[in-house]
Amino acid sequence: MGENFKRKDELNTLIKTFEKQLRNHALEFYQKEQLEEIISHYTELGKNKMALKTCNIAIEQYPYSTNLMIEKAQILSNLEKYEESLNILDRALTLQPNDSEIFTVKGNIYLVQGLYEKAIINYQMAIPISEDKADLNYQIGLAYQNAFKYNKAIDFYKKAIEIDINHENALYELAYCLDITDQLESSISYYKKFIDKDPYSHYAWYNLGIVYNKLGKFEDAIKAYEYATLIDENFASAFFNTGNSFMSLEKFTQAINAYKKTLDIEGASAETYCCLAESYEKLEHHDLAVKYYQKAVKLDSFYDEAWYGVGKCLAMQDKWYEAIHFLNRALKLDCENPTYWKKVADAEYHVGNLVSSLDAYEEASMLDPEDLEILLDWSFVYYEQGEYEKALEIIVDALNDLPDEADLYYRATAYLLALGKYKEAYNHLENGLMLNYDKHVDLLEFFPKLETQKALFRIIDQFRKNSK
Repeated sequence: MGENFKRKDELNTLIKTFEKQLRNHALEFYQKEQLEEIISHYTELGKNKMALKTCNIAIEQYPYSTNLMIEKAQILSNLEKYEESLNILDRALTLQPNDSEIFTVKGNIYLVQGLYEKAIINYQMAIPISEDKADLNYQIGLAYQNAFKYNKAIDFYKKAIEIDINHENALYELAYCLDITDQLESSISYYKKFIDKDPYSHYAWYNLGIVYNKLGKFEDAIKAYEYATLIDENFASAFFNTGNSFMSLEKFTQAINAYKKTLDIEGASAETYCCLAESYEKLEHHDLAVKYYQKAVKLDSFYDEAWYGVGKCLAMQDKWYEAIHFLNRALKLDCENPTYWKKVADAEYHVGNLVSSLDAYEEASMLDPEDLEILLDWSFVYYEQGEYEKALEIIVDALNDLPDEADLYYRATAYLLALGKYKEAYNHLENGLMLNYDKHVDLLEFFPKLETQKALFRIIDQFRKNSK
């Protein structure tokens, strides 16, 4: 620990000295390693222009260093100066024609530009002269995947895994491509083959778990993850995914235990806190859910799902005014999320802000025009205000896009009856009954008077008898 502090202190002194000399135009001659440290410092902070400036100074002092040229090329790529970046790499190749890193970085730059064939050519040129053949095969797979050539990508991910069975990224992306190409079921034997070869490969068990999870075989997924954690008791990702599988099985207490184990291993994480909060929310422990959603927000104030989670839990406790604040924070971070707009609309309705509620429902509907709940709740706000025509208009418009939704016909029936348009109401009622007879119960809730209910029930019962 003391050594790390000493090293950090030395680096800070080096940076301060370098920057002071730079301001005074009195630069001294630096060791190459020192300049590389300064460049890395700026790059890690995202200060690419300062990193580039330092790189140029370094290359002036060490004009034949291919390492510095590669560093400069990567910085130029970060600044989206791709042509200049590639020119420097070509110059580096004339100095070191057998440097695999130069070909790899060229491949990465072409990949960023979406020039996948050129990226692949450079990765393939690097393979014979590289020690990291597994990663290069993975990069080729990634290029094919980005080009939507999933079967080709699968071939190269498999090559990467054959070289390094614990190549986590290759195993993960392979599962994704197999899923996309509907080959997951048949791939189980492939993963089991690796487990037979190396039964103590925690990554192989982990990725078998991912495959089972994607197939909806959650119990099998949990068993595979458990094997992974028995081999490596500090395998945080396996515990986290165990939690996700328990959530899918609605075993929320077990999910909580898995997420807490994840936190014990890897420390505080906004994503894990959010998942833990959702587990408590499902168990209706709303105060604990809010506590963990807020922990997520403290770690990452841009985590919109956590802000939404707090708002949702407060709404469940009828704390509508407080809920609106948190829901709006989520909405500011993701203003195109129809779920957020829908919940804001509901909260505004409950505090009596009907204009704001209607505006929010309209936004939600534009973002997700096929969400029935949005359409029904939006129209109901108008109905409750006695604006039956506007309520009906929303439902009629929706029927043009969703002609097979029984709920819309029953709701149109209610609004037409409120307008006294009995013939049209009967036609819509008949359509609703044909699509889903049982849902007529929802219609009766609109008419609390026993007389009206009896009249409707006679029509519904007559339809049932006629349709036998």
